[in-house]
Amino acid sequence: MRLSVLDQAPITKGNTAADALKKAEELAIVADELGYQRLWMAEHHGTNGYGSSAPEVTAAHLAAKTKNIRIGTGGVMMMHYSPLKLAEVFKTLSALSPGRIDFGVGRAPGGDTNAMYALSEGRQPMLDNMYEKFDTALKLINDEVPEDRLYSKTIATPAQIALPEAWLLGSSGSSALKAARMGVGYSFAQFFMGGMTKDIFDHYKTNFQPSAFMEKPEINVAYLVTTAETKEEAEFEALPQDIARLWLTQGRMGQLLTPEEAQDYPLTEMDRMAIKENRKLHLVGEAKEIATFLQEEQAHYGFDEAMICSIPHSQEKRLDVYRLLAKELF
Repeated sequence: MRLSVLDQAPITKGNTAADALKKAEELAIVADELGYQRLWMAEHHGTNGYGSSAPEVTAAHLAAKTKNIRIGTGGVMMMHYSPLKLAEVFKTLSALSPGRIDFGVGRAPGGDTNAMYALSEGRQPMLDNMYEKFDTALKLINDEVPEDRLYSKTIATPAQIALPEAWLLGSSGSSALKAARMGVGYSFAQFFMGGMTKDIFDHYKTNFQPSAFMEKPEINVAYLVTTAETKEEAEFEALPQDIARLWLTQGRMGQLLTPEEAQDYPLTEMDRMAIKENRKLHLVGEAKEIATFLQEEQAHYGFDEAMICSIPHSQEKRLDVYRLLAKELF
């Protein structure tokens, strides 16, 4: 099975945003050495819980620090940027690291309403043109003339570069058909809300039209994973993430607790029931158990690679997750 990495540059308790970005660099280097397929940086705004607000900038740095692993965004949030700017950024990245860049895009804001309006300088964000914007950016990247008149009289530089791979992110299946018809990869965020079905992926594959960006359909699925040498240790490391998801459902955001703090955190019976339910979206256990589960999921749903997001408080424990899974699956 191909494995990849999704990194949100989490700012865990007692660490700074600068620490989180330095740890993203360390993770990229380790993942490269282990043989992971790709590493994507997420885009988050208006939070002190994640340090990845400019994934395209981080991607440039990580590409320079690694040798073989593909580097990209998972994803850059299209609503905040012009298709021309998107095209020029990713053409530049691809010119500097040919054959190793992924242009992964999402339609969400990546932050709350305050951040969304601040990024649009107070203007009403355009929320209903995401697919058209993506199509325009793809044409500009491929040195084509877009249909949109606003972008039909300019070019995106640098021109004539090796194309990045293009990917559309989704969490409900609604964008699968769009990804297929555009001839781009489809990335399903299973750890968001669940809801993965074989029909979504079959629909994507059946309707896929080859493009300059991708010759055949490609699907990856993002999972939140906490694993360790023993199930007990995995459970210990996983609880802070369980509490963080609980906070999210309550409209709260904060830095990830230490495992020790999480053990002492006051949880009601209702909280514990919610955490148990949310474990459907958080894979916790020994590495062999998680590896077997991922292989079974791949066999059933027919995706091509698993993208692992893991957020233990300790950087060494986080790196161990990727090491342990690589040992089981490579």
